[in-house]
Amino acid sequence: MFKQIVFFSNLSLKRAKKYQNKVSTPFFLLSHPVTTMDGIPTPLRCFSEQHSAEMFVDDGVETVTSREQKNVERIIEEAIDVYKQMHSLPQPTLLREQHYQYLKKGLRHLSDAYECLDASRPWLCFWILHGLEILEEPIPPAVASDVCQFLGRCQSPTGGFAGGPGQHAHLAPTYAAVNALCIIGTEEAYGIIDREKLLDFLWSLKQPDGSFTMHIGGEVDVRSAYCAISVASLTNIITPKLFEDTTNWILSCQNWEGGLSGVPGLEAHGGYTFCGTAALVILGNEHMLDLKALLRWVVSRQMRFEGGFQGRCNKLVDGCYSFWQAGLLPLLHRALFKDGELELSRQRWMFDQQALQEYILLCCQNPTGGLLDKPGKSRDFYHTCYCLSGLSIAQHFGNMEHHQEIILGKEENRLAPIHPVYNICPEKVAQALQHFLRLPVPTDRGQPGASGDTKSSEPDSASAEPQS
Repeated sequence: MFKQIVFFSNLSLKRAKKYQNKVSTPFFLLSHPVTTMDGIPTPLRCFSEQHSAEMFVDDGVETVTSREQKNVERIIEEAIDVYKQMHSLPQPTLLREQHYQYLKKGLRHLSDAYECLDASRPWLCFWILHGLEILEEPIPPAVASDVCQFLGRCQSPTGGFAGGPGQHAHLAPTYAAVNALCIIGTEEAYGIIDREKLLDFLWSLKQPDGSFTMHIGGEVDVRSAYCAISVASLTNIITPKLFEDTTNWILSCQNWEGGLSGVPGLEAHGGYTFCGTAALVILGNEHMLDLKALLRWVVSRQMRFEGGFQGRCNKLVDGCYSFWQAGLLPLLHRALFKDGELELSRQRWMFDQQALQEYILLCCQNPTGGLLDKPGKSRDFYHTCYCLSGLSIAQHFGNMEHHQEIILGKEENRLAPIHPVYNICPEKVAQALQHFLRLPVPTDRGQPGASGDTKSSEPDSASAEPQS
């Protein structure tokens, strides 16, 4: 019987320790490149004669959307043709060293082109650190300490983290900062987070209907609920009333398409759908979604010709959705199994993993390092992070005890597995929970619905190992 794909959201300290002890030994027993029975690399999907039949057909009705789609397909076809001319064997290569150097440089120096991201500096830390951990490149202790000190300067005196020193606290950089500190995983990193004030900050954003604003006086959308739930679960500050009514508010964002919108009544979107679904997984309420409608929507977002994912219906492929969309499939696999779908595959997620790897490796790599949206676009740290995250998901199936790898190209293309709920490596999730579950949950300090409970609080969802 297929073993449940389970997550760390409510691990006991004992179980976290058990996993932490296990991860030091190899467990990828079923690792292999994509090859035929005689060891010859499997022909690439995009090399087949039938591949062109997957191109968009407008049925004689040309629109702005159809013209843009055809143009993207033409550019991608050109990229594939160039690869065919330069390589006799279908062995796409991940440019590990180039990506490593690009990320490494970004930790210390950014050009003036990044001035527009002055209010997103914790995000830059997260995108770069996460890219390095997926590439399994160590972070020098001195660099890690410098990142910790910088993020400490981004922490607001009233709780939460801002986009930069001296700015207002905001849930998005708070999520990025907490994830970055968990990736570093040192006592110094954990000690940066003021958990009591972080809880106060979350309460200051909580709305009567269960939603959260992104900052005081800011907008409400499902991203904010996910960011709040994610940081609260990782740092063990969930109190009995903190997320009261939040589940119902997130459920109201699922629309007729099957995906989730930013707020109730709008169009389904990959980023919002991931945020809402992952938030419900942490709370243990993902079964309350219309799972089959959600599955139908997300698998329909993988592009037939390109192999990558679009974010919404009738939109273009984008490398970042390699995570935001493909990351939903492990969550849905687990949820549907729990819901009684026992005949799910024991070897693959419910999307074309090889096609996604082809798109990322052939179309999204800058030759000098960094990854991008699609051919013709510029590299950036955002797309580098989420393309690598999506590539990892496409390579790894299962959990610690039942693991299957599908590595397109050489074995050197293999990336570290990630935890699809938090988008950091699973051992870092375990380590953070080990640390914070030892600490009492802060008192609500007079917030609405406060109970004053100071025992360790664990969400209801995942009770064992994570998927990889």
